[in-house]
Amino acid sequence: MPVFDRRYTANCRIYNMLAAAPRHLSFHTPGHKEGKWDITELSFSDNLADPTGVLKEAQADVAQILGAARSFLLTDGSTCGVLSMLYAAKPEKLVFSAAAHKSVYNACRLLGIEQVVLDVVYRGGIPQQPSLGAIASALQNAGTGAGKGAVAVLLTSPDYYGNVAGFAAVRRICDEYGAMLLCDGAHGGHLHGTPLHAGVWCDLWVDGVHKSLPAFTQGAVVSAKTEPLGERLAAAADVFRTTSPSYPILASVEYAVKYPRNLRLEREAERFKRRFRAYANADWTKIVLSYGKNAPQVADMLEKEGIYPEFCDGENILFYLSPAQPLRQVKSLEKALLPFEGLRASGQNEAPMPAYWAGERTGKTEWVPLKDALGRTCARDAGLFPPCLPVVRAGQRIEEAHIQKLSGAKGVYGMENGRIAVYI
Repeated sequence: MPVFDRRYTANCRIYNMLAAAPRHLSFHTPGHKEGKWDITELSFSDNLADPTGVLKEAQADVAQILGAARSFLLTDGSTCGVLSMLYAAKPEKLVFSAAAHKSVYNACRLLGIEQVVLDVVYRGGIPQQPSLGAIASALQNAGTGAGKGAVAVLLTSPDYYGNVAGFAAVRRICDEYGAMLLCDGAHGGHLHGTPLHAGVWCDLWVDGVHKSLPAFTQGAVVSAKTEPLGERLAAAADVFRTTSPSYPILASVEYAVKYPRNLRLEREAERFKRRFRAYANADWTKIVLSYGKNAPQVADMLEKEGIYPEFCDGENILFYLSPAQPLRQVKSLEKALLPFEGLRASGQNEAPMPAYWAGERTGKTEWVPLKDALGRTCARDAGLFPPCLPVVRAGQRIEEAHIQKLSGAKGVYGMENGRIAVYI
């Protein structure tokens, strides 16, 4: 189990239960029959559906660390957390940025929540957090009243580019209009214990610990600030969470939340950002360097050197750190980037991505080559994968900027073989 550093496992309940588990003949699932780490619910391993032992204790520990009344370990990723959170909140309307993760859009469609989508301002091709004025205006127009809770605000913080929401001010606005405050913190699990963490301010929130903390992929936590919300969240998690949770992932989630801060690495990351004039964000784990049109070329050359960034969006390259990152790797990255300094973008383009809303149309759709979709009305959300943020949404008119962004990406969603769905 290479994710676990034995120096930090002493107080990790699930890990220690698995480490002490007896080897046995497996006449139970899963089918690989190893019978040690990756097991099912046995007499000694507790049951996540109704925890009374080690899993109950681990969730209580995690809740205390995250500042929650109740927290629920997830082996289905932050997407499961977003679905559970919105199911528990049950707002009639949800105010959120157009740059939200695709799971937010899908949850609204699945749960029948009316979407109040805020336009996005881009800086250098990077989506910014929604303004306080836009949030307040949306709440005012939504017609919510104090205590009704019919409207909720969902923030994505930190976002994929390391932008952090102004939680304190948004919390005041939500309190003024009687709205719940939710957060998709899929990229912010490492911020607990700081004022930047969603748990300080939000009613419900998700921590995606496998992205910025040393957990196995799909490890996440969803939390509620109060016990009444915790009861509703428990019922929601029971709907969306798998009935066959991975014990290694569960162990890694608890381990990751309890993993210590790496202050030396944090300081080195901030020095690195200054050295390379990186995008100014508040999250040390996300180093964003702008190379403009040269970005795909730089990303390709780095991969040939065995250095794989998180992603390239066509203009910017994101290097994603975690507290478990060896310092020597950051030094190696610094050395590898020096030859590309002459390819850096000379300025940031302030023009916003076109957001013309053509309106959803009824009737048939067709798939057309992306290059032929200019001026057509998009019939299906399409964006970059990662980070699963829409570049163009269903109902928007497809502009040249959308085509350039999608055609230059290595990974996309909402498209098939270079074609995009449009209304006929």
